[in-house]
Amino acid sequence: MKIYVQLLRLANPFLRTETHKWLAASMVFSVLLVVVRIFYTSTFTFIFLNWNLFLAFIPYAISSFAEDNATWVKDRFRLAALLAAWVVFIPNSFYIITDLFHLGISNVPLWFDLALLLSFAWNGLLLGILSVRQIEKIIHSIWPRLHELFFLFPIMCLNALGMYIGRYLRFNSWDVISNPLELVGDISYLVLHPLASKPAWAMISCYAVLMTFIYLTIKKISRTIS
Repeated sequence: MKIYVQLLRLANPFLRTETHKWLAASMVFSVLLVVVRIFYTSTFTFIFLNWNLFLAFIPYAISSFAEDNATWVKDRFRLAALLAAWVVFIPNSFYIITDLFHLGISNVPLWFDLALLLSFAWNGLLLGILSVRQIEKIIHSIWPRLHELFFLFPIMCLNALGMYIGRYLRFNSWDVISNPLELVGDISYLVLHPLASKPAWAMISCYAVLMTFIYLTIKKISRTIS
């Protein structure tokens, strides 16, 4: 019983509003879909999605912590550390979109796998959008005259780059520590040889613009209906 109490205390900061509660319920639903699929097929094909969702939650946890701890925001060194960690992990939230590539023919009804993959992609997007919004508000409090696109579009370019190197180059956030030389080498090649990397930059540009539109649209809608 004690361990459940401790888990509830840890979860409480992220369940303090209706938005947090519905987001948590949506994430639980995604995990349950994977559990159902495991029982139905006796395979663990999509169990990796749970890990991807956890990675998507990390930047949201970081930005929520920053939003709730003003002393960290006022301390430029602590804030820099938080932002550095956030920048490393935020692409994971949007990366789950590319897991839709796994949709295909299997012994599971296609509609079920589509719902499963869409639910994870949706939750990843929500976590990413909420997290970016939290950091945007912090940045705005420091530089109130900074136009939103000067913060937003570079972040979405970073997310799109992370989606590409994660999906096609098979790197992840941990490689920043465990395999930095190879990671920097491959990114440097993309930057130094843009003509040879046209397919990569096409994807990165497309998704950067797409995610910018998604973020701004949801942001404007939330203001309209609130």
